[in-house]
Amino acid sequence: MIAQPYQLYVERTDARKNMARFYAMSIEPNLFGEACLIRRWGRIGARGQRLVHHFKREEEAVGLFLELLRQKRRRGYGPRSHLPREAIA
Repeated sequence: MIAQPYQLYVERTDARKNMARFYAMSIEPNLFGEACLIRRWGRIGARGQRLVHHFKREEEAVGLFLELLRQKRRRGYGPRSHLPREAIA
């Protein structure tokens, strides 16, 4: 059982480099009660790639979650800097 929800969505954009990337993570339980760290990344607007890590203990999943968050922050990822077009209309 997951003690609290862990979810993250960050983006990195640079118009000069034609860069528009996203990175998303969440920790969720699987059918056997183990913690799974689900990672998704790719170009904004595209489906991207997906990777799932399975852990026996939630603490291990949280440790990897926090380490990946630190890496993404160092590389310039941050909260979404714009509103989706649907929200503007």
